[in-house]
Amino acid sequence: MVGMDIDWKLLGTAMGLVLLVEGLPYFLFTEKMPGVLRTLASLPPKALRLIGGVFMLIGLAVVWLTRL
Repeated sequence: MVGMDIDWKLLGTAMGLVLLVEGLPYFLFTEKMPGVLRTLASLPPKALRLIGGVFMLIGLAVVWLTRL
């Protein structure tokens, strides 16, 4: 695309933070995670979609608030 400059440093920082946040539960609650994953696997697709949507909205709000 013409005129689209990507801030690779910012993108790399964002991806690193995502990996950090995603890895925290496995590191901090190692013993409990298998049960949590079994519970999530037993939920119906609608519930998983709702949970995912809520977390996406929270993430969007965090990004929006920090970019003000």
